[in-house]
Amino acid sequence: MLDRIKRWQVRLVAFAVALVAVASLPLLSAPSLADSHGTEIDFVSPEWLSDHSADPNLRILDVRNNPLDYISGHIPEAVHLADTAFRGPNGRLPVQYWEQQRLESMFSESGVSANSHVVVYSDGGNLLGATMVAYLLERAGHGQVSVLDGGYKGYRDAGLPTTREFPQYEPGNFTLQDDESIRVSLDQVREYLSGDADVVFIDPRPASLFAGEDDVFIRNGHIPGANNIPWPTFTIGEDNFHRLKALDDIEALMASRGITSDDDIIVTCSTGREATLQYVVLKHLLGYPHVRVYEGSWTEYSAQPDLPVATGRDPRA
Repeated sequence: MLDRIKRWQVRLVAFAVALVAVASLPLLSAPSLADSHGTEIDFVSPEWLSDHSADPNLRILDVRNNPLDYISGHIPEAVHLADTAFRGPNGRLPVQYWEQQRLESMFSESGVSANSHVVVYSDGGNLLGATMVAYLLERAGHGQVSVLDGGYKGYRDAGLPTTREFPQYEPGNFTLQDDESIRVSLDQVREYLSGDADVVFIDPRPASLFAGEDDVFIRNGHIPGANNIPWPTFTIGEDNFHRLKALDDIEALMASRGITSDDDIIVTCSTGREATLQYVVLKHLLGYPHVRVYEGSWTEYSAQPDLPVATGRDPRA
């Protein structure tokens, strides 16, 4: 009799275990936050980064272009990956983002994996390098990305520790999943200009370049109707181009130009790099849902003889 009771107890336990296993299956296959909501990009403070620099899933990318700047001092655990390494000739244009396989390899060799929280920083006039790499991580379908507010200067000014030690790490398992929804092509731009599409172009280049006063490109000027909002207007200025203005001030600037979160916004610049700052701020920090980058920008546009060119400074600026 006791043996029979024990056998039934064993069967009941096995049945309960099977029920738990079956119930758990949907949870195991459920999408992650990144899968269901896309990339999240924010700006983090130097203090936050110092407190979290040793987190096992954090990967810090120092994207300053001169390797000697990195070698002479950097944030602990940061890996050097110059922002200029992400672009080159593509057989048609002198500078565009590299193809998928090369970008995958670059991020993986820098220790970035699918679950990494990547923080990007730069220094000097290269805030745009930091937002460019953040944009490329979103373009690649990566989940969590941050830009260091204030950059390396802000970090040092806060009296936080730096090092000359190189981090030791294993390559990551980064896999790029190209997200075409955050950018537009030349054909799309041509279609918008020839049709009735209600699209707002923002051009963050200096006023003289926007106006066509500087003789740089095949044709000089800007896309007709574009709003000239130079990228430094989103920052506190020469004291530190890597530190953003208060978001309320940026939103007020946009409102003064008649641009709201309801607009379909395309940011276009010289080579697709300057555009990334306003893209990141408008989409991820202010929550404007319809913002994209024209990566070919004026380098590509100006080489098309059939497309219209406007000159002169923006009277709304």
